[in-house]
Order: sequence, then C-alpha cells, then structure tokens
Amino acid sequence: MRVDILTVLPEMLEDFVHTSILKRAQDKGLAEIYVHNLRDYTTDKWRRVDDYPFGGAAGMVMQIEPVDNAIKALKQERSYDEVIYTSPDGEILTQPLANSLSLAQNIIILCGHYKGIDHRIREHLITREISIGDFVLTGGELPAAVITDAVVRLIPGVLGDEQSALSDSFQDNLLAPPIYTRPADYQGWKVPEVLLSGNPAKIEAWEMEQALERTQRLRPHLLEKREIDN
Repeated sequence: MRVDILTVLPEMLEDFVHTSILKRAQDKGLAEIYVHNLRDYTTDKWRRVDDYPFGGAAGMVMQIEPVDNAIKALKQERSYDEVIYTSPDGEILTQPLANSLSLAQNIIILCGHYKGIDHRIREHLITREISIGDFVLTGGELPAAVITDAVVRLIPGVLGDEQSALSDSFQDNLLAPPIYTRPADYQGWKVPEVLLSGNPAKIEAWEMEQALERTQRLRPHLLEKREIDN
C-alpha cells in the first residue's frame, strides 16, 4: 500500500510516519508513506496556498490550484483507489471502514486547514471525506495520522501477531475483553482464575462474556449494529 499525505504542515507528520508500527511496515516493504508539502505545488511566488473567501466570511480558505496540481502530479505516476479529505463533517472513521481501506493499493489523504478548502475540491477531486469525531481541530494533520495508523496496521504482515488486529475492539462491533499479564498476583490484585486455567474453551467463553458486558455498558449502540449486521 502507498499513502500520500498532502499538507501545509509536513513537519507535523514526518516523524510520526517513520516511527513504531508505521516504520516497521515501511521497513518490511509492506507500505510506502510520503508526506508532501502543498506549498511545493503553488504558482504563487510567496508560496501561499490560501486566500480570503468570497462573500466576506471570516478566516482563510485553501485554494484549489495547489491541491489540484499536487493530485495531478501524483496521478501521473499511478492510479489511486481513494482521494480522502479529512473533514469534521465526513463519515466517521470506524473499524469496518479502516478494514475496507486496508485493502486499497494507493490512497491520497488531503489535510484540511485554515477555515476550510475551496468547495470545488470536494466536488471534483475528493472521492471520500472522513472524520475522526464530532469536533473541530486546527488542521487535518492529526486525523490524517490517525487514518494512516488505523489502516496500515491492518495490512497482513505488519503486526508481529496476525491475530492481534483481529481481536481489537470494534472488529465484531464489540469492545475487547480485559487483558492481563504477569504477575498473576500483584499486591492482592489477582488475574481472573479462568485465564490461568489453560482451558481454551473456558477462556474463549469468558472473553466473549466480558466483551459483551463491556460493550453493553460502554458502547451499547455497537450491540444494536451487531444485531443488524448479523
């Protein structure tokens, strides 16, 4: 998979995409992640990529030209499955959506900034808009990082244990059950006996029971979706 991120603040992402799991994915040749400075694609001699909005509203708006130039330049080299815009009013990022995107070969992520972007970008250049929650951030760099991490970690071979991603919260519209490690008894705080039993069937039943209980208590809407999906 290749991920190309377009931003006016590349310094916010450069270290992130070369750290931890994302670095491992690239070192293994399973992913390529590139951060592009949108200012490199403007024809403005001052490298400006924003301007005042028509109509007199407050704030500055990202111009269409540098975004169009950047996307065209990338598309001249390869085709893309999705051109994603990080927007607070996009579809909410979910585990099923991350699963779906992990099957793509190439994606572009455009980081919003300032007051927003020229709407023609959304009408003509973007194929998908994604939000990480119902709140507003200074820019789209953090959502782009979240999307990239959520997607790339699902690529087969990225994680050391292939089953790890499959047991994450939200994979089956359930929260993950509690997990424990050594020591089994810490100052009187004990690990549930069933996890020490060595009985896979009992452990699996306990984990499902705990997952259902936690989901009912913390995210009951997921159980409703689980019933619909099933």
